[in-house]
Amino acid sequence: MKLGVYSLQKVLFEGEARSVTCVTKAGEITFLDHHEPLISILAKGVMKIADKDRREHYIPVRSGFLEIDSNNTAKLLVEEDVAR
Repeated sequence: MKLGVYSLQKVLFEGEARSVTCVTKAGEITFLDHHEPLISILAKGVMKIADKDRREHYIPVRSGFLEIDSNNTAKLLVEEDVAR
């Protein structure tokens, strides 16, 4: 899937991802390629991204928003948790 993770200050991740695990207000979720469309509010936690080369990236999140569209694209706007 095409994935973009952005803060107000910078691009945190942009590229192809195999999976993303993050904490939403409803609990922890993991989404993969071709997930059904979804909009959700992110809660405090650590986002884990597995890229196409199976490397893992971790982003501490304080809050944010998640949107997955029907074109296999996910965009996340996050406030980084820099106190972690």
